[in-house]
Amino acid sequence: MNFGEFLWGMVIFFFWVMYIWMFIAVFGDIFRRDDLSGWLKAGWIFLIFILPLLGILLYLVTRPKPTPEEMEAMAAMQQRSAPAAAPGYSAAGEIEKAKKLLDSGAITAEEYEVMKKKAMAAA
Repeated sequence: MNFGEFLWGMVIFFFWVMYIWMFIAVFGDIFRRDDLSGWLKAGWIFLIFILPLLGILLYLVTRPKPTPEEMEAMAAMQQRSAPAAAPGYSAAGEIEKAKKLLDSGAITAEEYEVMKKKAMAAA
């Protein structure tokens, strides 16, 4: 096997993975849709199983635009999955507080370093 065959094999593998990913995404989208009847869902599933590439492309072309409710649901899902920092939190502010505690003698130098590392990791 030479480099060209290896490269061609990787391209083929990439397209297979992309094809399978599209199939799963369309399959999931069909079942999530509330505006499709059961028979229409069955028809789309039948089409993407019998003629997969054509069925996926037809579904993507004919799918209506998302409703405002779907857009809100997608935004809420993205917001839930994204890690958010606490409001008003800043690493510099936490380090400054730790430095004041160190200067006042409330914590040791080792504790200050631990607090500083935690603040930097959370940033």
